[in-house]
Amino acid sequence: MKPDYLQKILTARVYDVAIESPLETAPLLSARSGNEVLFKREDLQPTHSFKIRGAYNKMASLPRKQLARGIIAASAGNHAQGVALAAQKLGAQATIVMPVTTPQIKVAAVKARGARVVLTGDSFDEAFTHAQMLQRNHKLVFVHPYDDPEVIAGQGTIGEELLRQRRGPLHAVFVAIGGGGLIAGIGTYIKRVRPEIKVIGVEPHDAASMYRSLESGRRVALAHVGLFADGVAVRQVGVETFRLCRECVDEIILADTDEICAAVKDVFDDCRSILEPAGALAVAGLKKYAQRSRVRGQTLAAVTCGANMNFDRLRFIAERAELGEQREGVLAVTIPERPGSFRAFCRLVGRRNITEFNYRFAGGGQAHVFVGVEVQTRDEVAELIAKLRRANLPTLDLSHDEVAKLHVRHLVGGRAPQARHEMLYRFEFPERPGALMRFLDSMGISWNITLFHYRNHGADYGRVLIGLQVPPEDKAAFRRFLKQLGYPYRDETDNPAYRLFLG
Repeated sequence: MKPDYLQKILTARVYDVAIESPLETAPLLSARSGNEVLFKREDLQPTHSFKIRGAYNKMASLPRKQLARGIIAASAGNHAQGVALAAQKLGAQATIVMPVTTPQIKVAAVKARGARVVLTGDSFDEAFTHAQMLQRNHKLVFVHPYDDPEVIAGQGTIGEELLRQRRGPLHAVFVAIGGGGLIAGIGTYIKRVRPEIKVIGVEPHDAASMYRSLESGRRVALAHVGLFADGVAVRQVGVETFRLCRECVDEIILADTDEICAAVKDVFDDCRSILEPAGALAVAGLKKYAQRSRVRGQTLAAVTCGANMNFDRLRFIAERAELGEQREGVLAVTIPERPGSFRAFCRLVGRRNITEFNYRFAGGGQAHVFVGVEVQTRDEVAELIAKLRRANLPTLDLSHDEVAKLHVRHLVGGRAPQARHEMLYRFEFPERPGALMRFLDSMGISWNITLFHYRNHGADYGRVLIGLQVPPEDKAAFRRFLKQLGYPYRDETDNPAYRLFLG
């Protein structure tokens, strides 16, 4: 007999530990998309994830004798925190098996709740297998992260809250999918109460287990899953979640890493909160749907389902967010290797903000530069490329080249034996349009630029490293130039790192 999920959701025990999360308007994203965009803020739960709902509902339904035997769970992090908090609240001992790739912030949070942590395997599936072995050997009670009716019902309370908070028209609700418990619970409730609302799942391109399963009509086990959005890195969805998703999910949208990073930034811009990649997945799907379907004037809701992320991942996310929003073009441009050519190139770029520039003198008459340029649309990238090519500067668009974005941008350089009398200087430029051209115009074409590296870090000043060929007889003129320029600078010609790798 199939469970009555409407009854289960309406009687679920979640509010001993969970809050009724707010449904907030996202004004900036709403204005950009032409729709009313709402965020269901599950990242504000005590464990910063929705998982506490399902974990507690399951454990609260267990007889005291079973709780006394001890609880075991497998998790990439957020379910682990939910189980640990539920065990703490119910007075049970919990053992959590987590992949070794789990962000440290999640491991620490689970230990802080008094649970025992076992780190094993590189993925959720390997941790899951080990947890099942421990469960059999020690006769513990297994709390599944998604494929359990009580867990699904606990997550379904989000759908009940959402429809109560939003009484008016609602075009679609976007939900991240890992194993499928969250969307199965939310989708089942919405389709029973307001079937006209679309329920749209969102998965990463490299962890699309539900998408592949629904496409095939059967549960598909992926050979590999990407780990960037570790909270949804599941090779195979659940039996029950798959059954429910076949009934209640209207479609699934796939998002890539850059799109997820852009969604993290969007939520920060609107809420000043930083989501983990899986937590921002629904927002990435919402944006993609709005752009693809060209809907306007509708109400779209996304479940922001988690905010447990290691701080050091922010560097990567910030770097890739502009690409995901299609607000940065990454180009390889070939320019003549002669004084003044760099300035001519910058004039062609115009008032566009340069986000990164890498160049190293190589000799031979031509130089290859790696440049990032801030744009408003992808059409602007095409227009800039056409403009550069009309000026006889061969140009390649690397905006979608993973090798270029991940590696080459940090490797442009090397030694330049032909760069005689090279001096290395570090400058601070104001982060505003025209600062670079002021430097180049002040310098004129007196000295050849042999090295240039700049990255926009979003600070008040841009840090720039420049190599210049300054013959001994020009040293006095060069010092006058530095004094007149007015930018803070430092001579790095004797820097040991420069001498070792570039000098």
